[in-house]
Amino acid sequence: MNTTLTVKTTSKTEFIEITGDVQKAIQPDGIDDGVCLLFVPHTTAGITINESADPSVKSDILMVLNKMVPWKEAYRHLEGNSPAHIKSSIVGSSELIAVEGGRLKLGTWQGVFFCEFDGPRTRKVHIRLL
Repeated sequence: MNTTLTVKTTSKTEFIEITGDVQKAIQPDGIDDGVCLLFVPHTTAGITINESADPSVKSDILMVLNKMVPWKEAYRHLEGNSPAHIKSSIVGSSELIAVEGGRLKLGTWQGVFFCEFDGPRTRKVHIRLL
């Protein structure tokens, strides 16, 4: 099973929870047990798993990433989005999640987040169920 989610972002940097969208995308396939591969084909975006119960967690992560990699620096990349490339490398562009009983096998507080670092944009998340 292969499918692609479209994610529309509204800010320069933001985390958008996509757990429910990923779960909906894998359900029609009917595979009870396997692995779900998520891949973001963008050099200025990423994907991560973290706490989804408290929204302050994602804002804290973004705050620290923005402090670690400031927008104003002597970057040489001419497009002006070097910080987005660096943040994407730190966070990563893929996640692998176990599927058990047709459900993503996430922890109680875990959610899947699309990470925008150079928005707003329309982005893709490729999903492959193995």
